[in-house]
Amino acid sequence: MSGTYNDIGVSSEGHVGVVEIQRPPHNFFDNSLINQIADAFEAFDRDVNIRSYVLCAQGKSFCAGADFQNRPSTGSAAESGKHLYKEATRLFRSKKPSIAAVQGPAIGGGLGLAVMPDFRVTCAEARFAANFTRLGFHPGFSLTFTLPRLIGQQKANLMFYTGRRIGGEQAVEWGLADVLVPLADVRKAAMDLAKEIAEGAPLAVQSTRETMRRGYADAAEVATERELVEQDWNRKTEDFKEGVKSYAEKRVGNFKGR
Repeated sequence: MSGTYNDIGVSSEGHVGVVEIQRPPHNFFDNSLINQIADAFEAFDRDVNIRSYVLCAQGKSFCAGADFQNRPSTGSAAESGKHLYKEATRLFRSKKPSIAAVQGPAIGGGLGLAVMPDFRVTCAEARFAANFTRLGFHPGFSLTFTLPRLIGQQKANLMFYTGRRIGGEQAVEWGLADVLVPLADVRKAAMDLAKEIAEGAPLAVQSTRETMRRGYADAAEVATERELVEQDWNRKTEDFKEGVKSYAEKRVGNFKGR
């Protein structure tokens, strides 16, 4: 199976499927990467032997978001964003429980990718941030729906408005992650949780998950449509250009409100 993908490794261990993002060190995403992950998830859904799956990553970061330094800020980028988030909605329609093994930073759209699965296993060294406003544009990847659902509206507002990073320990305290282990054990702990889920009767687990997440994918898609409208005009502003530049230069943005 893994031979059909360019940027991910796909394997299985018993009843657990594994998707490994292979764009180290930071695993920046684009349409192609999200498409490949969605293809792999859908293949797992069709495989009666697979009962749960783990999303993990090589390198320092789980996913540091989109690489804006190597993408245009207007025009084709806006159209690319539409296709990317349409691909992302496929992930929310997966049918089996999934666990993200977050061993490092999950930033911006990378945070959206990390909160898409049912559970997250992480470590103290991990960092979680919705840094969109620091870049001069609106949150995406359905985070305006998924993040408040996990940590509550006020904490989500705090992350969105400030763009601050929180570590793995605080992520678990807030409910953003579920299991905290040493860095070296993140992937193993994610696999252990996936195996524990896979011990249940698969049809019962999947039907329970469908009930618990009923309407989830549709709501995520509605949020995406709203986010795209806001991102489209944000990308055309001077502040967005400054946000990308200042973020690359690791300084506070000199925003003008235009």
